[in-house]
Amino acid sequence: MNFVKNPSFFTACILALLLGAIGTFAYSPFDYSFVAFFSAFGLIWAATLKQRKTALWATFIWAVSYFCVGVNWIHVSMIQFGGVPLIVSYLAVFLLACYLALYPLTFAFIAQRFQIKNPFALASLFTFTEYLRGVVFTGFPWLQFGYSQIDTPFANIAQVFGVEGLTFFVMLIAGYLVLLIKNEGKAMISSTAMAFILALACATRLFSFVATDTEKSPLTVSLVQGNIEQKMKWDPEHFDYTVRTYLHLVTPLLGKSDVVILPESAIPALESQIQPLIRTLQQVASDKDSDIIMGTLYQNSQNALFNSAIVLNHEPYQSDKVARYNKHHLVPFGEYVPFGNMLDWMREVFVLPINLSQGHFIQSPLEAKNHRFNTAICYEIIFGDQVQKNQKDAHADYLLTITNDAWFGTSIGPWQHFQMARMRALELGKPLLRAANTGITAIVNADGSVADQLPQFEANVLTAQISPTVSSTPFSQWGNSLIYGLSLLILVSGWIIKKFSYFSKG
Repeated sequence: MNFVKNPSFFTACILALLLGAIGTFAYSPFDYSFVAFFSAFGLIWAATLKQRKTALWATFIWAVSYFCVGVNWIHVSMIQFGGVPLIVSYLAVFLLACYLALYPLTFAFIAQRFQIKNPFALASLFTFTEYLRGVVFTGFPWLQFGYSQIDTPFANIAQVFGVEGLTFFVMLIAGYLVLLIKNEGKAMISSTAMAFILALACATRLFSFVATDTEKSPLTVSLVQGNIEQKMKWDPEHFDYTVRTYLHLVTPLLGKSDVVILPESAIPALESQIQPLIRTLQQVASDKDSDIIMGTLYQNSQNALFNSAIVLNHEPYQSDKVARYNKHHLVPFGEYVPFGNMLDWMREVFVLPINLSQGHFIQSPLEAKNHRFNTAICYEIIFGDQVQKNQKDAHADYLLTITNDAWFGTSIGPWQHFQMARMRALELGKPLLRAANTGITAIVNADGSVADQLPQFEANVLTAQISPTVSSTPFSQWGNSLIYGLSLLILVSGWIIKKFSYFSKG
């Protein structure tokens, strides 16, 4: 297998291209989770090739291929709602993929510079380059390998180390596969190590960190999916249709459900413009002993604009006193244009949004019917660190995410987004409620499995009785510090051992 151990430049690039492209099939809606190991194998194989130039180019091509295929759905919103020509939208996806490829390229550069081949060291190094991808320029931690493992026997690693720990596991197994294929190190040792790691990963299912909270009564919750097409949503001519749709769906639920939840910015207007409607909903809900949580677009007294969620209960609605959550992690180029005034010229070329304001990183949970909801709006559910820190601060009963994925039509984007939301439930051991405009509206169990969901692209309601949980997952207490600490320990230990070995020989 010389073409694998010492391939030509052309062969290396072609193999890297293919192994990167197939990575998307590990994620929803395809869910071929085993593909993640083959794709990760391709990354490590490319990054550790003998010729540095070949290794770096192959890694870059792997990453561009991986992200081009994996996030190609971004172009849907650009051509349908951003006024961007098709060719320009694909160019934008390619440029984004080239930027994201810099992080795997950094991984390969460091691996080459220090001749790192040990699977534990490689997995640890990748943990930190993935950390950078998740924080630089506000971060874009999409398509982390760990998400693909949520329905596998290894999933409970996330309750200890989070999705980053699952990614570490995928890279670790892939690293040993590379050693086996390249025949570097004894095959028996690598095979035994892999078998032990796989067994240990499966054994995490034997530990239980979650139990039903018997001190709190279950809630009957209704999740409303309005199915308002994005091209219609902000068209004034369709405003009345949107209001009628939600009133038709919500009214029969009042008095039957404890809490009724509407999606992100359900009614397409500023909150101040629909106050009579909100007051009517609040009064009717109060009379029938139901609470409503709904997404709004809120402008405060300083004219700052927020993507917001509010609770309507027995208290008369007042915009400055209502229980409220304001979205913290905004979508670049979707909810604000980054880099201040530097990119304002783009507003003259493309249809770009006005800048929304950020809510605080830590916020009080929304409270309805004496139950607390740790809330994340749309995009920010992918930031596990934010959700974990808010959960640790407030000890909420449920996780709640409201979203509008209509921007991305029938593409794979909403399915990837949903899979990432499911991971938050698994990490924290809390049921997750997801109300989405066009889907995927769902109820997720505390182990990340889907209890029930609505079909996409139909106006409907999902109602269920949900029990809160008592959770003590290590991740809920310590967050990413466990996997970062472990990775740092491995890298430092490896460096010390290497230095000691060097001086011993000297």
